[in-house]
Amino acid sequence: QVQLVESGGGLVQAGGSLRLSCATSGLTFTRYVMGWFRQAPGKEREFVASINWSGSRIYYADSVKGRFTISRDNAKKTVYLQMNSLKPEDTAVYYCAADTLFPRTTSSSYNYWGQGTQVTVSS
Repeated sequence: QVQLVESGGGLVQAGGSLRLSCATSGLTFTRYVMGWFRQAPGKEREFVASINWSGSRIYYADSVKGRFTISRDNAKKTVYLQMNSLKPEDTAVYYCAADTLFPRTTSSSYNYWGQGTQVTVSS
């Protein structure tokens, strides 16, 4: 059974930082591209970042480029999202997901999803 479990969300002031983690089990981690998406209330789920199996290729949404960093630890089967200089508009539920091709920014392309972790940025 494939499981993706996000953690690390919380409440932070604007300008602050958070580090999200997504621990996986039940899949051959190195065969998958890992991505982060987010969904704010009343909005569609949007792509944030993705990373290929080796970490050599990374793709970011323009809205987070220069502020967020995606990384992965294949030994731990975990993907991370370091979020710096957070803004109130970054408030959303953040999801990690697994895909087979890089880079794809459409949520329907991803095979597996976590349950999400809430990030709230206060002004």
